[in-house]
Amino acid sequence: MQPLTIVELECDVKQRQQLQHLREVRIAEPYATIPFDPSKLSIALFIAEFLCHALKGEQPDKPLFRYVENSLRWLDGCTGSFANFHLVFLMRMSRFLGFYPNLEANGDFFDLRDSTFLPRQPHHSDYLRPDEARKIKLLMRMDYPTMHLFGMSRQERNRCIEVLLQYYRLHLPDFPELRSLPVLRELF
Repeated sequence: MQPLTIVELECDVKQRQQLQHLREVRIAEPYATIPFDPSKLSIALFIAEFLCHALKGEQPDKPLFRYVENSLRWLDGCTGSFANFHLVFLMRMSRFLGFYPNLEANGDFFDLRDSTFLPRQPHHSDYLRPDEARKIKLLMRMDYPTMHLFGMSRQERNRCIEVLLQYYRLHLPDFPELRSLPVLRELF
């Protein structure tokens, strides 16, 4: 099985055991393109590593699972441009984790700690200046079907992923540097 393969499994759960016995494991729906497209596979590996660190200790969450599942199915079925997929995925994922940016606040600066736009620079160093804060507003307008309409250079895309990962590090304890990021930077 490839990373992030969606599986169905049957198991006997015993509360006092850490290691559970699996009776049956089967692929729910095999991917048609992710395992065979190097760019899609690189994105999937990045997302797998990201989710491994972002979801530590999370309780069962059906809407979050559906979001991840639907996102991966969209990527697998995509025949057009998907270079911004990982950016949209991370931006929208913040909603499930409780720190999606406040869209109702007005301002030119973006406070990464408080997830809000401000009219002036905050008194700490975790913020984005107006030129980069506009990129956050742009990311919040993107979704998978329309993300190809938002052209970005490799440099802009790499800066966006750096900012998003910094944002996650501020909001999630012990969120590390991701090892798969350099590969993604080279591709996109």
